[in-house]
Amino acid sequence: MENEKQNKIEEDSRDVQSKETYLLPVSIIISSVILAVVIYSAGSSSSVSVMQDDKAQASVLDEEVLPTNGVILPVVWGDIGTQLVKVGAIDADKFMAMYEQRGSFTKEYEALLLWQGNGKLTITKDNAGYLLNLFWALGLANKNPILDSSEMVDKAYGGAGNFASTGGWTLAKGATMDHYSRHEFFALTVEQQTLVDKVSRGVYRPCCGNSTHFPDCNHGMAMLGLLELMASQGVSEQDMWKTALAVNSYWFPDTYLTIATYMKGKGVAWKDVNPEEMLGANYSSASGYAQIASQVVKPQQEQGGNGCGVDSGALVAVAPKQQSGCGV
Repeated sequence: MENEKQNKIEEDSRDVQSKETYLLPVSIIISSVILAVVIYSAGSSSSVSVMQDDKAQASVLDEEVLPTNGVILPVVWGDIGTQLVKVGAIDADKFMAMYEQRGSFTKEYEALLLWQGNGKLTITKDNAGYLLNLFWALGLANKNPILDSSEMVDKAYGGAGNFASTGGWTLAKGATMDHYSRHEFFALTVEQQTLVDKVSRGVYRPCCGNSTHFPDCNHGMAMLGLLELMASQGVSEQDMWKTALAVNSYWFPDTYLTIATYMKGKGVAWKDVNPEEMLGANYSSASGYAQIASQVVKPQQEQGGNGCGVDSGALVAVAPKQQSGCGV
């Protein structure tokens, strides 16, 4: 009887030891899992915090480069829209139909096209594409020496009618080239034309390697129209550079957010940059921008109509590393 009790005690002892031996690694595993979860959670929180901080910084930069309330331009549009329609450089029916199909022909758009306004123009994220088209028509149709004797008429390119800025303008009455440098909406003085010529040679665009002096795409032709308009209203050279940078930023949001990020990394706030430098070939041409972009961790991409065709108001995703070309 005594032996049976002793055997029972020994068996119970072995069972306890066996359970302890089994439970020990299990407890280690559980502890490891808990620790891993804690570490992961801490890491996730840190990652979320960093992401939120990056997003906040990107939002601040976005507002600096592309203000939500827009940028007031130093020009009055007046009745230029109605003049463009009157001479046929813009076919009002085609123009309105394009926007109405997208449900985006606003009262503002109607007023700029068909009525007269005395207030300064304001460019915003919403109307940047519309103003692009209006300035495009103006640059194309207004008579100017840059269109008559510059690269646009170089025989090496086969004539002025073969470019995206001319062949791509499909919203005129009749043939586009019937309106090319054909109408005089305002006459520039020698000094004003000299200023347009100078600034046009220094304003580049990232869709190609050309300056506004060679307006072979819609952005170039539109910028030419804007420069002429500013000069005709006595805008100073300094304000012309500043305005051109603001407008280019809305037309190419990805480009200038990236450039602003690059300049911020160099310790220069966007408000302190030199507009003429930013618009030059080293930053704003296709090759110059590519060099800048290769050195920057890209900010969250904006959306904008930066293709070289007629902008109908549709939002087009901006390619993160390459701007659209200058094709029709």
